[in-house]
Amino acid sequence: MHQADSLQKVDSYKVGVGHMKELMPTMVEAYHHFTAACFAPGALDEKQKQLIALGIGLFANNEVCTLYHVQEALAKGASRQEILEATAVASAVASGHAMSQGVTRVERALDSLT
Repeated sequence: MHQADSLQKVDSYKVGVGHMKELMPTMVEAYHHFTAACFAPGALDEKQKQLIALGIGLFANNEVCTLYHVQEALAKGASRQEILEATAVASAVASGHAMSQGVTRVERALDSLT
């Protein structure tokens, strides 16, 4: 994916939120207030929070969030290596999710059906 494609998808999201704000300003402002508070520096710094959000975006298979949080992580000082390590952690969690469900749910289903 080219940088222009990535930026365009994130921009489309921002435009969509702008349209929603015209119809539902209180809701959108509350969402922005909430997310700003969540991403503000605290025990975790802003870069760490963006890397966490990137991992969650990947796990949720949310393309726009993935692209957005890569941009934000870079803006908060994350290196390519840090972003790729966050990606690897998300991959490990995703495969662990499938494994944990496989050894519990599938085993229960097999036990009940055989």
